[in-house]
Amino acid sequence: MQQTLAGDLDVDLAPIRKMYPFRTQRLAMPGGALSYVDEGVGPPVVLLHGNPTWSFYYRRLISGLRDAYRVIAPDHMGCGLSDKPQEYSYTLSTHIANLDRLLSHLDLGPLDLVVHDWGGPIGMGWAVAHPERVRRLVVLNTAAFLSPRLPWRIAVCRYPLFGDLAVRGLNAFVLGGTVMAVERPMHPEVRYGYLLPYRSWHDRVAIQRFVRDIPMSPRHPTWAVVDAIDRDLAALRKHPMLILWGGKDWCFTDHFLAGWLERFPAADAVRFDNAGHYVLEDAHEEIVPRVRRFLA
Repeated sequence: MQQTLAGDLDVDLAPIRKMYPFRTQRLAMPGGALSYVDEGVGPPVVLLHGNPTWSFYYRRLISGLRDAYRVIAPDHMGCGLSDKPQEYSYTLSTHIANLDRLLSHLDLGPLDLVVHDWGGPIGMGWAVAHPERVRRLVVLNTAAFLSPRLPWRIAVCRYPLFGDLAVRGLNAFVLGGTVMAVERPMHPEVRYGYLLPYRSWHDRVAIQRFVRDIPMSPRHPTWAVVDAIDRDLAALRKHPMLILWGGKDWCFTDHFLAGWLERFPAADAVRFDNAGHYVLEDAHEEIVPRVRRFLA
């Protein structure tokens, strides 16, 4: 079975079909088409990935929920199986608008939201604008508030020329994630799944743009967007929240966990001491049943 990716490139998904056996659909957006998983029947659950992953990151959670829920897992524009337009506004505001278009198209009604990495500000950016359409929130190693902390491993990827060469030329961001974002060594087949949609300079455009969109000063256009999301998080404070945190994440450290608990003191938080940033890779055996119990 083949799936067409951006750039008129046919990629054979057969090597990961046992891990990623899901039905994907595409929705036309301004500038390209968005791919999304739509599995199961029941109350809707929306899973939002980050950078440099794609809906493949949620494969075990999709499999663990689809017998009782309708599970929606989009690939953000430029990521995964979505189109990868080169001249495109890869900004937080655009990703939030794309999510709104998708959810309006699907007409899901009240939904549960699971967010990781960039999925946090994207999902929370949508949620604070539509609090009445959100039932429960699951947070996995992310932030939706400003912070002066930026690890050097990410900061160097923002440098002109060097960042282009490292992220788009050498695929360092995706390759690094398969090693540095996990505590358990990643199986070669799983590593292949993460690398599959990002095989060329063309395919890695959104990965670089996500890195550049990290707001580190008020002069950055996304700074005000994140600041506004943070101010509006109070609208979600009465919503049940489950925080599942990889304790060995060198990017979203416990500083960010404390930030969530400060804003959502009633949240149920579980810290997995031996899990990294890709917390679902390291602790899926515990996380999937916990999420299922929380949503029940």
